Amino acid sequence: MAATIDTKVKNNKVYNKTNKMVIGVSARALFDLTKEHEIYEKEGVGAYCDYQIAHEQEPLAPGPGFGLIRSLLGLNTLGKGDLVEVIIMSHNSPDTSLRVFNTIRHYGLPITRAVLVSGASLAPYLEAFQTDLYLSACEEDVQGAIDSGIAAGIICTERGGSFDTAVVGQPGPIRIAFDGDAVLFTDESERIFKAKGLHAFEENEERNARNPLEAGPFAKFLCKLSDLQKLLAGDGGECPIRTALVTSRSTPAHERVIRTLRSWNVRVDEAFFLGGLEKKSVLAAFGAQIFFDDQSVHTQSAAEAVPAARVPYRKKNRRERFSNEISDNRAC
Repeated sequence: MAATIDTKVKNNKVYNKTNKMVIGVSARALFDLTKEHEIYEKEGVGAYCDYQIAHEQEPLAPGPGFGLIRSLLGLNTLGKGDLVEVIIMSHNSPDTSLRVFNTIRHYGLPITRAVLVSGASLAPYLEAFQTDLYLSACEEDVQGAIDSGIAAGIICTERGGSFDTAVVGQPGPIRIAFDGDAVLFTDESERIFKAKGLHAFEENEERNARNPLEAGPFAKFLCKLSDLQKLLAGDGGECPIRTALVTSRSTPAHERVIRTLRSWNVRVDEAFFLGGLEKKSVLAAFGAQIFFDDQSVHTQSAAEAVPAARVPYRKKNRRERFSNEISDNRAC
C-alpha cells in the first residue's frame, strides 16, 4: 500500500507510511566513498566539498549496501504496491550532494527522498521519518538509532574486493542474516555467558527454554520482514525474501531461540547453530546480502565474504522502554 503525504506534522512524524518498510541509508553505506572519506579525514571538510563538487558528474561505484538496497526496491515491481521506501540520510551538505543524486540516477534507483544535515546529527530525523532500518558507517548515528529503538547497523566499508558485482545483483531471493543474542534478542543470556561461562549459560537456557527471550534491537525489523514474506508468498509462489539466523549458540541452547521466534509468530527460513565455529563460510554459502552481528570479530570476518554491519549495544537506560514496546506477545 502506497504511503500518503501528510501535510501536517503530527506526533513528530513527517508522513504516514502505512505498512511500508522505510530504510534510511547513508551515502557511504550505499556508494563507495573510500577515497572521498580519506580526503575528508586528511584534508578537512573544505577539501572534501571541493572534490565532490569538481567530480559531481562522475558516478560513484557501488558500496556495501548497494546490492541489498537495489534488491529491496525491486520488491515494489512485483505488483503488490509500494512495499519499501529508501531515504538517503547523509551528513553531506545540500551543496555537495549532487554527486550522490547523480549516481542514484545513473543506476536507476527509485530513491526520491533525502535528509542532508551538513554534519549535524541524523538521529532525530530517523524517528521523524518512521525509519525501520538505518545503515550507516557512522557509529554515533547508529548508536543514536539503536537507543531510539530503531534497528541500525554500522556497515563495514572495507572489503578485499570491490562491490561492483552488486550492480548486476544476485539471482534468487533477497537474503538477510541475523545473529541472535544482542541482535534479534537482548543480551540478557550473553551477559550470563560472559560473566559465568558456557556451562552456566547452557543451564540458564535449558531452565528457561519455554520462557521467550526479550526482544532485541532487530526484533521489530525481523517481524516486518516476516510480514512482507507472508504478503509476497500469499499466492503460493516462491517468496523473494529469505532470512537466516546465524548464531554461535549450539544445543541445548537452541530450543529457547526457536520458541521465542514462534511466540512472535515468526519463522526464519534457515538457522545455523554453529557452537563457536566461524560464521564467514556459512554466510558465504547462504549468499547473504547483509549480515547483522553485535561483535566486530564476526562482522569483520564476514565482511571478507558478504556485506556485514555491527549492531552496537543499546544504552542501559533505554532497555526498559524497548521491552515495553512489545505487545500482543509479538515484537512488532
